[in-house]
Amino acid sequence: MSQRTAHRGGAAWALVITSVAGFMAALDNLVVTTALPSIREDLGGGLHDLEWTVSAYTLTFAVLLMFGAALGDRFGRRRLFVAGITVFTGASAAAAMAPGIDSLIAARAVQGAGAAVMMPLTLTLLTAAVPAAKRGMAYGIWGAVNGLAVASGPLVGGTLTEHISWQWIFWLNVPLGLVLLPLARLRLAESHGTGAPLDVPGTLLASGGLFGIVYGLVRGPADGWASSLVLTGLFAGSALLAGFVLYSTRAKNAMLPMRLFRSRAFAGINAASLLMFLGMFGSIFLLSQYMQGVLGYSPTEAGLRMLPWTGMPMLVAPVAGILADRIGGRPVVAAGLFLQAFGLGYMAVVATADASYTAQLPALIISGIGMALFFAPASHLVMSSVRPSEQGIASGANNALREVGGALGIAVMASIFATQGGYETGQTFVDGMRPALVTGSAVVALAGIAALLIPTRRHPQPQARTAEPAPVPETVSP
Repeated sequence: MSQRTAHRGGAAWALVITSVAGFMAALDNLVVTTALPSIREDLGGGLHDLEWTVSAYTLTFAVLLMFGAALGDRFGRRRLFVAGITVFTGASAAAAMAPGIDSLIAARAVQGAGAAVMMPLTLTLLTAAVPAAKRGMAYGIWGAVNGLAVASGPLVGGTLTEHISWQWIFWLNVPLGLVLLPLARLRLAESHGTGAPLDVPGTLLASGGLFGIVYGLVRGPADGWASSLVLTGLFAGSALLAGFVLYSTRAKNAMLPMRLFRSRAFAGINAASLLMFLGMFGSIFLLSQYMQGVLGYSPTEAGLRMLPWTGMPMLVAPVAGILADRIGGRPVVAAGLFLQAFGLGYMAVVATADASYTAQLPALIISGIGMALFFAPASHLVMSSVRPSEQGIASGANNALREVGGALGIAVMASIFATQGGYETGQTFVDGMRPALVTGSAVVALAGIAALLIPTRRHPQPQARTAEPAPVPETVSP
């Protein structure tokens, strides 16, 4: 493995660059949702077209995450990171200038591809730049920024749409990308993975499988779960992923070596991440609509009232990173997940068609603290559970599972909501939202149980090692 330094950059620069890049990629997951009515008014298109402005990004982002990480390991992580920023920034400008709904959907798909290359490499580049003793705090800040982006997408989109125009949800990325490009080239150090050839069969199997499953999950609530295309996507995607697993257990240079999952740390934190995003994304999807459609808040007012939840990572996640350095990531992650589960359950109990904000506030605060405690230590656990040469693909796999979990969460919550309630009145909306939130709470609690299966921290033995050293002082037993 080569860890070559092309430009000597500081840890602070790496933290700023990777955090801003991660913010851009994570923000665009949900930023479009509150702008859809304005987009329809300007560009036309039916409900199906509007859904694809969200789904096109989710599809390409989730499908290409592991491929993007593998490209970075093979051809240079900084080089591919810069390429990802370039594609993402250009596609953002194209989306802002889209003359019709079809061109907007195409631009969103290209945006997702750029984000898929950029996002998994942020953690790898950050790990390479930050001293081991300070990585917990660095991951905390990175996690705080990314957590805020995921949860504040509807607020940012609603505010820009309400006070300027919907095009600015895309123009916002352009100056950020143009500033990041020279900074990344000058301030980030280059690094590579093992130097093994690109795994073409594994890439095709994984990408095809993820595409089929994510397509089915995204389109299921709209097209019907019995739709031929949805069923084909789910079954074909599952078959391709099963083939990917079988292939990767035998391939010499597999894109995602299955032996990584023999580690309880790697398997546990990935299971927890998938379940966490399933419960969190589905809940945010419904709660943002509840505050606007039932309680009557504008997009900006709803986003501001959700700040005790969505803004909490900015305050708590850095502290969570420090705690992970001192006591290990497992107890911090597990505590965060159980708090988030309790907060969602609390919200299900107090939600009514005319609930006061005071009644909801404790649930929002508890959920926010729980989410903040999860993000930074989870990243710490992912990166410390593999060798330095495998960090890129480990980050890509973890991000891909999070995206699949988010898509699954929206699909599951929407199905429960549609079965138990509807949009007819405020009460019918609450009737559908409550069981969905209870389900989200139970799923996040399962994520907490998965986190408890992660081995406790142990200190490395003093004898000489033949393998590469672990990237952080927190090593875990397989």
